[in-house]
Amino acid sequence: MKMWQQIYDPFGNLFISAFAAILPILFFLLALTVLKMKGIIASFLTLAVSFIVAVFFFHMPAAKAVSAVLLGIANGLWPIGYIVLMAVWLYKISVKTGKFKVIRASIAGISSDQRLQLLLIGFSFNAFLEGAAGFGVPIAISAVLLVELGFKPLKAASLCLIANAASGAFGAIGIPVITGAQMGGLTPVELSRTLALMLPVIAFFVPFLLVFILDGFKGIRETLPALLVLSGSYTAVQTLTMISLGPELADILAALISMGALALFLKKWQPRHIYRETGNEHVPAEKYRAADIMNAWSPFYILTAVIAVWSLPGFKGLFQEGGFLKQTTILFNMPFLHREVLKTPPISPEQAPLDAVMKLDFISATGTAILIAVIITIVMSRNISFRGGLSSLKETVKELWLPVLTICFVMGFANLANYAGLSSTIGLALAKAGDIFPFVSPVLGWIGVFITGSVVSNNALFGHLQAVTGAQIGTSSALLLAANTAGGVMAKLISPQSIAIATAAVKETGQESKLFSQTVKYSLVLLFIICIWTFALSKLGI
Repeated sequence: MKMWQQIYDPFGNLFISAFAAILPILFFLLALTVLKMKGIIASFLTLAVSFIVAVFFFHMPAAKAVSAVLLGIANGLWPIGYIVLMAVWLYKISVKTGKFKVIRASIAGISSDQRLQLLLIGFSFNAFLEGAAGFGVPIAISAVLLVELGFKPLKAASLCLIANAASGAFGAIGIPVITGAQMGGLTPVELSRTLALMLPVIAFFVPFLLVFILDGFKGIRETLPALLVLSGSYTAVQTLTMISLGPELADILAALISMGALALFLKKWQPRHIYRETGNEHVPAEKYRAADIMNAWSPFYILTAVIAVWSLPGFKGLFQEGGFLKQTTILFNMPFLHREVLKTPPISPEQAPLDAVMKLDFISATGTAILIAVIITIVMSRNISFRGGLSSLKETVKELWLPVLTICFVMGFANLANYAGLSSTIGLALAKAGDIFPFVSPVLGWIGVFITGSVVSNNALFGHLQAVTGAQIGTSSALLLAANTAGGVMAKLISPQSIAIATAAVKETGQESKLFSQTVKYSLVLLFIICIWTFALSKLGI
């Protein structure tokens, strides 16, 4: 076993080294925005650029670089690709069984105004799915629902990505916050309470932003009562949950209560002018019985129930050492990489080898929870057979193989950036900002999520660095960890992984550059707000 120690400053000047480390990111941004490349081509070329930078500039042994890329590609297939395939398959089953037709009518029955439909599905239901599952499920399902309601595909995808800014910190039962707290030596409740000083401003603002994108200031004026009901209830419940209970239920409770509050409010109030996109006139929805509507939504009730079971500590314990189902998880140590790469202070408290393990958790994976929801839905539906269900799966794989391959290339680049130390070099350069570091702290989180596509991975990558820098400059580590999380959430709007999932869900594969262009300005504006607010809080001694 030959150890290799990460080199954070190969050029003897940290800022030149950081510029070299950021070259793959700059190339990817240019490829999508200026060169208008398709996602699959941009991601493959970015992977090639990152390999050259890692091996020739940062002196990572080629065998270790190849192993890091292969691990990233494998993680793109499992669990991410698995989750995306299962989520879209669940949607297709809902369509084949006629349930989606009833769902569409039930939403249209609440209001035919597309601005209000956007708030119900693109914001609240999106947040609910983020809190319950995360990992691309909310974007895939919510965007498709909006398309079914008459939204243009890319617009539906961009709106759902932007809406995720209000909920991304607490995805998959609060795991991003739990991970960040572990990296900074805090309890999840402590970090959650600090986030309560930052994210509610964004959460309250996002529904207004969504309506503005759809229909300008006129739309905000015409739907203001509904916006206040939704934003007020969501923000209040999310904030109270963050402060009193912690991160686990912050999205789920806020989403359910805000959706219910808006639905009840719309029974008594509707805007004078019903908004529909040009060329998309409203067709009166067919009326269905309450029982039919409940049955139509059943795939998502089932999905929620199964994921809730998957999230229980007792269920998770079945797969841990000594657990009854431990053997269903296969761990494969990556050759040339597992515990053969050393990270060093200040990235870690002390010199430590990095694990590089491919995990195949056949039963405990989130994708398997969705698969079970699919199977139960087929069993409970009279108008589809297992053969028909398998036909839908084949159709799903045929449609999604290219987007999943794009995700694999992105994950290959992200993994290589982590193991080669590129991400750490960028972080160390930003940490040199000194007293102004609280302002750039969210930018570090933004870069982390842009690279990895995950707020969880971002907090695992930069959480310790944020805490150490906070101690060095006399700023609260909890505040900087919260900034790392909040800034990271704003990158979910444009991370290559999110863009690939969104375009695949609405059948617009190849339009990644266009979707990126539609969302990037909102990502940067929201990031700037978080930067200013973090700096202000640091000056107040919080």
